[in-house]
Amino acid sequence: MSDTSASAVAFVRTESVPASAPPSNAAGPVKWVKDNLFAGVGNSILTVLAILAIYMVLSKSMPWILNGVWDAPSLSACREILNGETGACFAVLSERWNQLLFGFKYPAELYWRPATAFVLLFVAAAPVLFFDLPRKLLIFTGLYPFLAFWLIWGGPIFYPLIALIGLIVAYKVFVAFEKNNFTMALGLGALSAIVIWYLSGFVGENSALLALSLEAVPSRDLGGFMLNMMLGVTCVSLSLPLGIALALGRQSSMPFIRYICVIFIEFIRGVPLITLLFVASVMLSYFFPPGSGVDLFIRVVIMITMFSSAYIAEVIRGGLAALPKGQYEAADSLGLDYPQAMRLIILPQALKISIPGIVNVAVGLFKDTTLVSVISMFDMIGMIRGPIVASTDWNGIYWELFGFAALLFFVVCYGISQYSQWLERRLATDHR
Repeated sequence: MSDTSASAVAFVRTESVPASAPPSNAAGPVKWVKDNLFAGVGNSILTVLAILAIYMVLSKSMPWILNGVWDAPSLSACREILNGETGACFAVLSERWNQLLFGFKYPAELYWRPATAFVLLFVAAAPVLFFDLPRKLLIFTGLYPFLAFWLIWGGPIFYPLIALIGLIVAYKVFVAFEKNNFTMALGLGALSAIVIWYLSGFVGENSALLALSLEAVPSRDLGGFMLNMMLGVTCVSLSLPLGIALALGRQSSMPFIRYICVIFIEFIRGVPLITLLFVASVMLSYFFPPGSGVDLFIRVVIMITMFSSAYIAEVIRGGLAALPKGQYEAADSLGLDYPQAMRLIILPQALKISIPGIVNVAVGLFKDTTLVSVISMFDMIGMIRGPIVASTDWNGIYWELFGFAALLFFVVCYGISQYSQWLERRLATDHR
């Protein structure tokens, strides 16, 4: 009787049973390896071949890297230290790092100036790249080009200051006349900047600001990776607004403006960059007034900017074509004129679509800055091919120098690529 009544009592669970861990082949690293590396016969064969290829490369390169020599005055001294063993001669990097980064003519005691400009570049670019930062930081972004010019080239601060004042006056005139006469606003703005610039020639000699000056460094003394960075940053910054203007001009309803933009874009895209650089080096000076002596750096910037702006224009035109017609009709329904519609509705969406293409052009442009070595500008590749390898101490060394150059370019280009991917995720509002 007692057994029957006891068995009739229902069992009530007072606590949850802890969950069991998943099998080792259903989660964790084992599952990742199974799904990604050995997900089938074909994937397994490719994985094994890739592992063998990586092993063969590392088995040859790692002893060469780990057994490298970092302190030696010449290539022959490196070989004597190695004594027939396999090893790299990284001593060339320790010996010539300043020439690789700054060129062989930039004064060594002034290296702090381009280094300071490089550090300030991140501060100036931060409010543009990361738009969650306070907008007040854009003031320094606007001042940075003039500050960087003064730091790198030197000379009196009076002249960059006059140029800054001229641009401010031009902007104020443009804003004042924007609603009345767009053409007059641009004309008066440019005229104000020119007048202020020429007035500096009369008052500059008596200005107290001339006392605040740095040692002047001519453009022909610039070189190394510094020159690649200067060309890349300057040309990308200038080609983006010019590319936007060309893309809008190509879609203009005015035939004259449209034909000019089409001819410019198609001509520039049909000519190799190396040809334009030779034009900048040899022929472009003939188009300026006699005796003007336009600097080679300025001529190269003009040609590279024209080249990259043509490609950016086509990328942005693709972004504009990808927008549905309803966006343009929505802007018209709100009563917006053409500049307002482009600035507030059309261009923000088109630029978001065009981010991958713009970054692709920017990365390609930065790598193409090495082509200036063929017109006797000693950038990083020009330094390697010229003064360093041609010297008696380091004649015959290549892998270490070009590997270091490849590493620097990879770091910059990979950083640009990662930022573009972050920006795409940040602006991905389609499915929110």
